[in-house]
Amino acid sequence: MDFNLTEERMMLRDTLRRFLADKYAHENRRALIAAGKPYDTGIYAGLAELGVLGAMFREDQGGFGGEGFDLMVVFEELGRAGVIEPVLPAVLAGGLIAASGNGRQRGLADEIIAGTHLSALAQGEAGSRYDLNHVETTAAAEGDAIVLNGIKTHVLYGAEAQTLVVSAREAGAAADAAGISLFLVPVNSPGVTVSGHRNMDGIPSATVALDGVRLAETARLGAAGGGLEALEATVARGLAALCAEALGAMEAAKDLTISYLKERKQFGLPIGKFQALQHRMADMLIEVEQARSAVINLAGNLDQPRGLREIHASAAKNLIGRAGALVAEECIQMHGGIGMTDEYALSHFARRLTMIDHLFGDTDYHLERFIALKAG
Repeated sequence: MDFNLTEERMMLRDTLRRFLADKYAHENRRALIAAGKPYDTGIYAGLAELGVLGAMFREDQGGFGGEGFDLMVVFEELGRAGVIEPVLPAVLAGGLIAASGNGRQRGLADEIIAGTHLSALAQGEAGSRYDLNHVETTAAAEGDAIVLNGIKTHVLYGAEAQTLVVSAREAGAAADAAGISLFLVPVNSPGVTVSGHRNMDGIPSATVALDGVRLAETARLGAAGGGLEALEATVARGLAALCAEALGAMEAAKDLTISYLKERKQFGLPIGKFQALQHRMADMLIEVEQARSAVINLAGNLDQPRGLREIHASAAKNLIGRAGALVAEECIQMHGGIGMTDEYALSHFARRLTMIDHLFGDTDYHLERFIALKAG
């Protein structure tokens, strides 16, 4: 595996890093969240203009990237800056539309790449834990229509999206792999109720109730009952994006802590001179490097057959969850009380790392899944 970034990816990374350094101050982000705004539409448009969204899609889907290392480059920078703009939904919902949609549906992917349309993935349910195959939302045929009923939880940016990609069961029992279909649902459809809230990391989420939502057959993405395969592949890409974002957040938290250890003095010396703190920092640096290796490994294996891909995805998500928790806790402890304050950026990185661990499977879930996949 070649670990070196291509010239195009290095240009994308450097351009994105400069853009965020110029436009994305912690104070502005914090003020945005305090004002109750989900994200900065101007920043999101700027990201689209830079080509950040296009880098999430292959050329035949209207983009210019779409590989694991494209996800890694973009999301590491987003994590380093603490970006709350909805790039992840473009990978998830946008990725499903681009991969499974027909010609007309794929037009939405073009709008997503341009940053003019926001689509969110409505997949999780209260009883599903993190299992993608556990779907209790139903899709039943009634004459020429398909009628959806169910409740979707933790829909990232669900209240801000114009379209939802909804998983629903057309056949089988709640945990069956077969029988799951994907549907494009306009948020303003009769029977759709979206209740928005904000997660602990400042990113908006929503609960979506589907009560007798009537759709045309043409709203289905891909084949009837065969949606799980596409859903798994897309969520694996989402896991790669989240792992890379966590890596960026860890790097930022680490840099803040190193600066603090050099500046904060006790007994006339910077506290970074004390051996106990040096040992703790050394342990943390090793964890961050292991996290980087895990992200690289997953990025390079996203195009493998399903079994191998999912093993690498669960292994990476487990390691990132453990490393993220250690980095967040150690950085806060070495900062003392200042590390917990809302005014200081470190607390936001710590909250984001905690939240990433719980998105699409926490450390315990992915450890169990990794063992099951290896045994299978």
